Amino acid sequence: MGLPALLLLALCAAGARGLYFHIGETEKRCFIEEIPDETMVIGNYRTQMWDKQKEAFLPSTPGLGMHVEVKDPEGKVVLSRQYGSEGRFTFTSHTPGDHQICLHSNSTKMALFAGGRLRVHLNIQVGGHANNYPEIAAKDKLTELQLRARQLLDQVEQIQKEQDYQRYREERFRLTSESTNQRVLWWSIAQTIILILTGIWQMRHLKSFFEAKNPSVPAFV
Repeated sequence: MGLPALLLLALCAAGARGLYFHIGETEKRCFIEEIPDETMVIGNYRTQMWDKQKEAFLPSTPGLGMHVEVKDPEGKVVLSRQYGSEGRFTFTSHTPGDHQICLHSNSTKMALFAGGRLRVHLNIQVGGHANNYPEIAAKDKLTELQLRARQLLDQVEQIQKEQDYQRYREERFRLTSESTNQRVLWWSIAQTIILILTGIWQMRHLKSFFEAKNPSVPAFV
């Protein structure tokens, strides 16, 4: 794939995902994110609590705690940390595949919930979208053109990582398919052998049966 095509893909690539969800007092909510290796991920969240009197979600009190835990495809904990009612977490993947991102409130101030609901706004940025380009431009004293070129190069690099990850997935799928086909082949061979042995046993059994019923009948096998 040429550089113009990669640049076009980079401009169309989406690396930021925003959503919100509701959780209860002790409820834990997890998400699965497919991430290539050596990729930076930044998550920003903020919480709102349901106000029964105003019948609306309002900003949470500072005393509310939110725990974030991230596990890699092998189940190893990449990040486990306690944050406040609003926060930002960052981690870098070292293994390609599905990463599990879990959030739950473990605040000891149970009265804050009072049986109500908590709304969590979550925004996850992966790869080049996780970079703070205004900060990079100020630090490295980049012009607007240089900054745009830096963004495109980072996005091209991210696309190449995505392509490497897709090739990794295809290789795993191929190995799984070959292993499955081999097991099916051996199972078919085993079934054939069992049928042959069963047929031989039935023939011998019938021979013994007829010989026992009429000893004068000559053997037919």
